Amino acid sequence: MQEQVAAGIDIGGTNTIIGLINERGECLAKESIKTWDYPRVEEFVERLHAIAVAMSATAGASIAGVGVGAPAGNPDRGTIHASNLPWQGVVPIAALFEARFRLPVFVTNDAKAAVLGEMTYGGAREMKNFAVVTLGTGLGCGIVLNGEIIYGHDGFAGELGHVIVTPGGRSCKCGRRGCLETYVSATGIKRTAIELLATEIEDSPLRSIPLPELGSVAIDEAAARGDSIALKTFRRSGEVLGLALANLAAVIHPEAIFLQGGAARAGAWFHDAVKQAMNDNLLFLYKGKISVQRSTLHGGAIIGASALVWRATGMSGKGGSVTPPAPPSNP
Repeated sequence: MQEQVAAGIDIGGTNTIIGLINERGECLAKESIKTWDYPRVEEFVERLHAIAVAMSATAGASIAGVGVGAPAGNPDRGTIHASNLPWQGVVPIAALFEARFRLPVFVTNDAKAAVLGEMTYGGAREMKNFAVVTLGTGLGCGIVLNGEIIYGHDGFAGELGHVIVTPGGRSCKCGRRGCLETYVSATGIKRTAIELLATEIEDSPLRSIPLPELGSVAIDEAAARGDSIALKTFRRSGEVLGLALANLAAVIHPEAIFLQGGAARAGAWFHDAVKQAMNDNLLFLYKGKISVQRSTLHGGAIIGASALVWRATGMSGKGGSVTPPAPPSNP
């Protein structure tokens, strides 16, 4: 008998990852494609379908459904409408996947998918109040209070990346200026490094990297070698994020805040700056009560997206103690 799996899909502004996840949260197979290589969303869906079919055949597994996490994913309407994706306007992503896969499809915001993964299989399994901040091409945030994911009026609650931290600051794809995402995300960290390279005089291996190829991984590697520009980049980025987390904590008072995503894997030079800045700015009532943790759940977004399928089929919760609630229904 073939093992039942869910296809978990994490649509990102740079890469899209698809994985086959069983009900225990184990990833049996995973593959990544470049999101912007597919200017037509139909071609994008077709490519992911082909990958899923090939992976399921190799794994000897049967796909029970598809869970999708995406920027500005609307869990009620099954649509996405994000500024950092190649498709303009409102895209009926659930309907497109359903037509090609001929399986039930469930959509949520990418940060909500990360929350589902963390609460079902990760470090937040015993927690009722926490937040997950995803640091990728953009910056997302999912919030759980009293054991329930906070969706807000139309499913988009938790847009921490678009809290303005510098009025009139860096331009953001959302159309505003000074959003947190423009300072603390993979692209935001790169922008800080470029600014420092232009204004500081120190030698740095980063100067030899063409700007299109300069990314947070290269900056992190330079920081590990003690490069002053890279270390300043992460210190500034960490200070901005830490301040934002202190403000978030003042509103929701979480037990913990988990950091997920590529940029979250940066070294202590980043995480120490985040923790220090948060603690320095934390409301006195919360001192010593809130931890900032790097998520240990690899592939949290695809695992969380798969949890949408298991919850709908009545099989969720086998990897953890919390069964996520359904999103709101708005006409």
